[in-house]
Amino acid sequence: MKKITIYSTATCAYCKMLKSYLQSKDITYEEKHVDQDPALVQELVDKSHQMGVPFTLIEEDGHEPVAILGFDKPRVDQVLGLA
Repeated sequence: MKKITIYSTATCAYCKMLKSYLQSKDITYEEKHVDQDPALVQELVDKSHQMGVPFTLIEEDGHEPVAILGFDKPRVDQVLGLA
């Protein structure tokens, strides 16, 4: 099973698009609100080496985590096997 983590902010339109897209496919995810917790900002920078959102990490046992910056629907589809 793949674990999906989305780093987002409340005002990010692309974050909302990504979350709506995943919800439309009945895909669950964990959301981390970087605009509500300074520690999450540092976590975002540590993992992505930048501060842009949405930043999505898709993890699966036995595989390297896949990082996706922005709402890159073709890449999300590819990694989640939706393409």
